[in-house]
Amino acid sequence: MNKIAVVTGGASGIGAAICRYLARDGADIAIWDLNEEAMASVAEEVRALGRKALCCRVDVSDRAVVTAAANEVRKELGPVSILVNSAGIHATGPFMEMTDEAWDRVMTINLKGTFICTQVVAADMIAANWGRIINISSSSTQTGSPGMAHYVASKGGVIGFTKALAVELGGNGITVNNVPPGSVDTPMLRALEAKGGLPGGVDAIAARNPVKRIGQPNDMAAAVAFLASEDAGYITGHTLSVNGGRYMS
Repeated sequence: MNKIAVVTGGASGIGAAICRYLARDGADIAIWDLNEEAMASVAEEVRALGRKALCCRVDVSDRAVVTAAANEVRKELGPVSILVNSAGIHATGPFMEMTDEAWDRVMTINLKGTFICTQVVAADMIAANWGRIINISSSSTQTGSPGMAHYVASKGGVIGFTKALAVELGGNGITVNNVPPGSVDTPMLRALEAKGGLPGGVDAIAARNPVKRIGQPNDMAAAVAFLASEDAGYITGHTLSVNGGRYMS
């Protein structure tokens, strides 16, 4: 079966690494993001690996835009068989100063966006009686994290969504799992560090981690690629923690 993967947030960081890993494993890739220049660069890497690539400018919280992008993927590449919900935003702020607007923005992108994208493409997987859905959550939901109540709540919702969908879609040959990264060296993390949002910086995080290093995008991509593979067909509703030992279960 020719596999078609949609990777939201695929233009940089973890999402870009996931695009490369899935292409390496033989999937054609549709990259959904807002950064057109970065998407084009990742698409060239995918093509260099011998796979097809399609770039779609997508706001994951806009159902009409997501639906149009899914139709373009079906036309240019074929039905979607793998979905990786990696698009998201990070936000910080004291809980008692958090506004409704700040809360809603994080929830709309991180949680509602995951819902919309999954609902729009899942019909392809149901029709094929085969599918892989992998959601990117966060280890902050497992340990708790101060100053990020809206972000942690949104990613906790992603984990709950994963479990509910795994039960509902399991009979259709679809597995649904999630990967909660620990701190990963991405542009998003470095921007947070530059704003003073990481006491002691990235080096301090690495020193506290049992493996004594910060995560890399490829660490996450390898886990996602496994969950998207045929070998992971008996794993669903699972939280595969990739965090260097920040949280152990």
